[in-house]
Amino acid sequence: MLQIAYDNNPNATSKYNFKLEHIPNPEIAAILYTSGTAGQPKGVMLPHNSLAANVKYARPNMPLESGDQIVSFLPLAHCYGAAFEFLYPFSLSCTITFLGKLPSPQVILKAFNEIKPKLVLSVPLVVEKIYKSKIKPTIDKPSIKFLLKLPIVKGILHKKIRDSLYQAFGGNAKEIVIGGAKLNREVETFFRKIGFNFATGYGMTECGPLITYDGWRTTKIYSAGKVVDHLEMKINSTQEGKIGEIFVRGESVMAGYYKNEEETANAIDSENWLHTGDLGLIDEDGYLFIKGRSKSMILTSSGQNVYPEEIEAKFYNFLLISEILVVSRNGVITALIYPDQDRIKESHLKPEQVEKILNHYIKHVNEDLPAYMQVKKLVIREEEFDKTPKKSIKRYLYE
Repeated sequence: MLQIAYDNNPNATSKYNFKLEHIPNPEIAAILYTSGTAGQPKGVMLPHNSLAANVKYARPNMPLESGDQIVSFLPLAHCYGAAFEFLYPFSLSCTITFLGKLPSPQVILKAFNEIKPKLVLSVPLVVEKIYKSKIKPTIDKPSIKFLLKLPIVKGILHKKIRDSLYQAFGGNAKEIVIGGAKLNREVETFFRKIGFNFATGYGMTECGPLITYDGWRTTKIYSAGKVVDHLEMKINSTQEGKIGEIFVRGESVMAGYYKNEEETANAIDSENWLHTGDLGLIDEDGYLFIKGRSKSMILTSSGQNVYPEEIEAKFYNFLLISEILVVSRNGVITALIYPDQDRIKESHLKPEQVEKILNHYIKHVNEDLPAYMQVKKLVIREEEFDKTPKKSIKRYLYE
């Protein structure tokens, strides 16, 4: 009866007469705000062309088919989640399970186990948490270290760890894509060593978001992939092959910042190159290697460039480190550390013991650093750092 009433309604929309008004690609589709990692959030005006270019690129390059399952846990107000956990799978008629606000890694992994998605889009926070809490304590045991030196046993152990990782992501994924922030170098090295296949990418809200990407079969270790097919990319450096600011231009670049002509003019030059604010270099094969943010780079009194993200990455796998920022305070390279409160309670550590352990970490890291990069001062924080909705630390508040 309901179906008959529907069919007899002359004003009803059905699959036979459903139409959408034509909207030109240059029209603004959305105003999405930057995460605010390096400064106050800005409203990015993204045209339909930007989002469409990202979806078009994803279809032949990220393995999803109609009917596949995917878990969406990133904020849809951010481009990474909007483009690749919603618009792209929606365009293929996939089944999307939304987790709401950004949940804890434990909740995310539980959802992966239940939904068993065909494509997993993750941020480094999730995989680094698995490595730090589950894998590293095991492989650091003396007995396991010895066994990993035996070729045959090493292969068996690597396969066991690799299989457990795939199961952690639901055991059904064709590919695992890690993006949204730079993956810890130690974690990436270990994952590549055991043959855990994951793809990496780099992007920003201003590009809707993807700038570079490459699948696990062809990507280079530590790289962020190659520039996508709808963008051009170059390094703004006085010397070829040296580190410089990453510039991009093309189909997916934003129209500008909402009601902020000054910032728009600072970001996009007269030749339409978008100045990303990120530093990197491109190798002879076109792979991008990101070094850090230009705003966070430390220039020492001796004229040396220090990229704090590279130093921070060396700390993150120590068990007592929860969060860290490396900054320059009165010309002194300083580590601001928020210790892991759960581990402190579990081990019944006193404040002076925590400080001693953290100073030991600094000494250990400094042994691998040139003198001009070494951490000279420790500041222990009692509270977590302020973060963006994507869980990135608002670095500019502490520099």
